[in-house]
Amino acid sequence: MTLWTDLAEVSYSITHEPVGGATTRVLRAGDGPEHVVMLHGTSGHLEAFVRNVPAFAERFTVHAVDMLGHGYTENPGGDLRIPRYVEHVLAYLDAQGIERAHFLGESLGGWVAGRLAADHPERVGRLVLVAPGGTVANPEVMERIRTSTRRAVETDDRTLTRSRLELLMFDPANVTDELVDVRHRIYHRPAFVAGIDHLLCLQQMENRTQDLLTPEQMARIEAPTLIVWGAQNPFGDVPEAHRMQESIPGAKLEIFGECGHWPQHEHAARFNDLALTFLS
Repeated sequence: MTLWTDLAEVSYSITHEPVGGATTRVLRAGDGPEHVVMLHGTSGHLEAFVRNVPAFAERFTVHAVDMLGHGYTENPGGDLRIPRYVEHVLAYLDAQGIERAHFLGESLGGWVAGRLAADHPERVGRLVLVAPGGTVANPEVMERIRTSTRRAVETDDRTLTRSRLELLMFDPANVTDELVDVRHRIYHRPAFVAGIDHLLCLQQMENRTQDLLTPEQMARIEAPTLIVWGAQNPFGDVPEAHRMQESIPGAKLEIFGECGHWPQHEHAARFNDLALTFLS
């Protein structure tokens, strides 16, 4: 079983195309009348969603995007802060002629999707926020993300890449050899290594506090919102999810037991059913 076995019966394309001045890698699948944009987490890549794409592609046109400076997408230069991520996603929508899309954002991707929904409500249909980050600045969590990522990037040791991925999972068996290989290759691309400080800039307190998704911003979100959280999420406790639910008008919250930071991967079938019911 490999990552791409999940896509074996799905027609999809992977392209590298200019978006807002950055060559951007995108996986597209499905031809539904509505669009779903999938955004991954810090130091992640579009393969985070291969267990979700087939189910979503049955009803929607799916766009899984390597965000700015992540995966195989370029960073034209400078720190990667939330407004830049939002601008890049908007540039992608504009390039595709998409006026309005649903968003499935995990971790950093949820932070970006939430900010986009708060500031550009006309571009967002519904939101599925999966273990979204960006509502708190916890020094311990920030140090864990910064240290584990930097070690894996700066040392050519697959065990460090595996350890970084195992942080995301309740069950380490979900970290397959192929998933490690995919991320290890990305982590050791020269451009990725050179840009790691820019990518990790949101793990610095000054940058993070300036870019936090505030209760006031969340209160502006008009899109119907579903929050999905793992009970054993190492990057955020369950009360954080409840505070986000209380801040976003009408938001729904689902907590998955025996689940870490990747509910969409660890409990893919349950997650897909839940999210597709919400989006339909």
